[in-house]
Amino acid sequence: MQKNKVLFLCVHNTARSQMAEAFLNSMAGDRFIAESAGLTPGTLNPLIVEVMNELGYDIADNKVKSAFDFYKAGKLYNYVISVCDDANAEQCPIFPGVIKRLYWPFEDPSELTGTYEERLEGARRIRDRIRARIEHWLKEEEAYGK
Repeated sequence: MQKNKVLFLCVHNTARSQMAEAFLNSMAGDRFIAESAGLTPGTLNPLIVEVMNELGYDIADNKVKSAFDFYKAGKLYNYVISVCDDANAEQCPIFPGVIKRLYWPFEDPSELTGTYEERLEGARRIRDRIRARIEHWLKEEEAYGK
């Protein structure tokens, strides 16, 4: 069986898309190949590295990648899933050959405020929402035989 290719997009590829990529590859690596990229790649968010590590996902050495580099390379995906907010989702490039484009808006961890512990708790909340959304999507895909 050929695996479906999924690209998770967000603004900087420093948090939300990195988490989504890690979760999908872990949960359904037998059916999907997930990658992630950003519109303007930044630096991996240390809060996200920490909260993912709490669940046993070591993403500390992940590289941030440019969506436009993937686009220019002609990469093809079955799904392109934007995990950024409304304002930035519209800036995402249209990839040729995409069967389905999905939009899953999540709060930007880089905009969390408060003490370190409060920001860490916010990062956990976002992480858990992303994981739950992927679990739900996988159940939907299974139910519809995709």
